[in-house]
Formats: sequence, structure tokens, C-alpha cells
Amino acid sequence: MSTHAAARRPRAMSKLVVNAVLIVAAAYMLMPLGWLLTAAAKNTSDLLSGRSLSPSTWHLGENLSALASTEDGVYFRWFANSLLYAGVGAALCAFLCIAAGYAFQVYRFPGREKVFGLVLMGVMVPTTALALPMYLLASKAGLVNTYWAVLLPCLVNPFGVYLARVFCAGYIPLEVLEAARIDGTAELRIFWSVGLPMVKPGFFTIFLFQFTAIWNNFFLPLVMLSNTKLFPLSLGLYAWNTQTHAFPEFYPLVVTGSLLAILPLVVAFVILQRHWKAGLSAGAVK
Repeated sequence: MSTHAAARRPRAMSKLVVNAVLIVAAAYMLMPLGWLLTAAAKNTSDLLSGRSLSPSTWHLGENLSALASTEDGVYFRWFANSLLYAGVGAALCAFLCIAAGYAFQVYRFPGREKVFGLVLMGVMVPTTALALPMYLLASKAGLVNTYWAVLLPCLVNPFGVYLARVFCAGYIPLEVLEAARIDGTAELRIFWSVGLPMVKPGFFTIFLFQFTAIWNNFFLPLVMLSNTKLFPLSLGLYAWNTQTHAFPEFYPLVVTGSLLAILPLVVAFVILQRHWKAGLSAGAVK
């Protein structure tokens, strides 16, 4: 009995230590969010005096009202711009990635693996290195300071093509496609009606990854845009933050705006959580 009790004691202690470490790590990760939740309800004097965590005063309603009225409510214009860039860009990018991954997985053509290797080489190129070439191309095409200058580059995602091929290999049986061909179905019809519904978890997984990347994108809009009405939230809040030294009243606007900026990401992950988990599981198994 004493031997079994001694054996159980180290297991219990190790489990306790692991849980304690996980709790501490979770608390550490949630601290910025906790600070943001309380600081968003503070006014300028509270933030500058270091009382951002104090629950004694709450000015969330005033901050939201100021956010809606400052510069004719340009913050919500930025919010709508971010939804446009991230929502439309992520949806189109996910569709293009799925189509490319489907083609690489299903069809046999000369140089297929070499072309796929060239696509994967794009993963190794940092986006900052592409900013200047993309700006020059957009300038020649007359797209600088337009929505297209930010939206079009977001449609390219080499890593998304790789994920799409993995998902197509795991979700689409080639026998089903061959049966559709025997029935006389056209290739585009097979992709749209057979292949695309089967690989839906992969589509939503790529969509979430790209939605998050575009929503947090800062450098590309900084290079492409100078018209404040076209700014996404990331660039707009940065522009306000640069003015806080001269105009401290922008402090609560930046903090409250940052709190509202994370809501679409939370909503997207909650709504698409089931598809996202399924997609990650399929990718892990593959």
C-alpha cells in the first residue's frame, strides 16, 4: 500500500505543477486583455495617472460617444474598411487557394511538382520585402490610394495553397471525381458541386488564417494609402496614437478603439470554430 501511495504522490504532484504552470501562463496571456477591458472605460486623466485598472470610475459610454464623433466618426469608416479588406479579401483568397490546391492535387500535368515548389518558395519571402515592388506596380497601374491597392495583394497566399492541397488530399476521394466524369459532368461543375463542398473545412481554416492576417495588416496599408478615409483600423489607430503626445485626449480613443477592434476576430473564431477545428485535425492527420 505504501508503495502504491508513494507512486501516486509524484503523479499527483506533477499534475498539480503542470496545472499551476498552465494557470499562470493563461493568466499571463489574458493580462493584456484584462487591462484593455478596464482601460477602455477610463478617461484621459485616469490613463495618464496610472489608474487604468481601478474600477472606481467608468467612462465607457463617454469614450464610445467620443469615438463616434471624433473627426466625423472616421473610426467607424476605418472599421468598415477593415471588414471590407479582411472579409472580402479572405473569402476570395480562400477560394483561390482551394482552387489552386484542387488543381495541384487532382490533375496531372508536366512540371506539376516544380510549379508547386515555386509556389512554396513564396512562403519564404517576407511580405515587407514585397512592399516596395507592389507599390511600384500599383503606382504604374494607378491603384495607389484605392481599395484595390490593399485588397489585391491580400488575394495571394502561398501557404494557403499548400494547406488547400493537403485538405484536398484528405477530403476528396479521387474515385468520386472519376465517377462524376463517367457521368459526363464537366470539370468546373465537378469542382463546384463535388470538390468544393467536400473541402469546406479547409476553406474555413484558410479563411480564418487570412482574415486574421489581413485584419492585423499594417505595413501594406501604410505603404499604399495616404487618404485617411481608406485606412483600416490598424493604420487609423496608429495615426491617432502618434498624436497623443500633442493631444492627450486621443489616449482613451485609441484604447477604446483597440477594444472594439478585437471583436470581429472573436466573433469569427466563435462562429467558425467547428469548421476550424475540423480543418486543423485533418491537416494534423495528413
